[in-house]
Amino acid sequence: MSITIMRRIKFCAGHRLHQHGGKCEYFHGHNYTAEFYITGNEIDTVGRLIDFGVLKQKFKGWLDEHWDHGFVLYENDANGIEAAKIVRPCKYFTLPYNPTAENMALYLLDVVCPQLLAGSNVHATKVVLWETDEAFAAATIDAGANSAVTHAVGTCADD
Repeated sequence: MSITIMRRIKFCAGHRLHQHGGKCEYFHGHNYTAEFYITGNEIDTVGRLIDFGVLKQKFKGWLDEHWDHGFVLYENDANGIEAAKIVRPCKYFTLPYNPTAENMALYLLDVVCPQLLAGSNVHATKVVLWETDEAFAAATIDAGANSAVTHAVGTCADD
């Protein structure tokens, strides 16, 4: 038997969809909500799978450091990255693919969750990323799936 819990984290970030061909190709932002579904088989002596506060600290901490109030950009979007670098101070994070809600949810599930939950008795099985109140993307772990995703964090040195 397994138990699944969910922790919701809100953050604000900008992005643009490289070569979208529509208005989403422009820089714009969203008030995102990320839902992290965490599964495990054992509860502790208190009756918890993992403390919700621990999940908040890990996931909100990562989002605050990397995405919140910054831009999430495609690593091949040279023009977008250069534009982000012009602003001081600047904060941006590159993904190996366009920062759609689908790809951002996938990145959180496939890369971020395993890093943050390493050494615990739980794992993430699903991430839902709400881009607006009406639209979300969900990434779910498929048994036996492998992936290798990398990222880069952009920072701008003061001139």
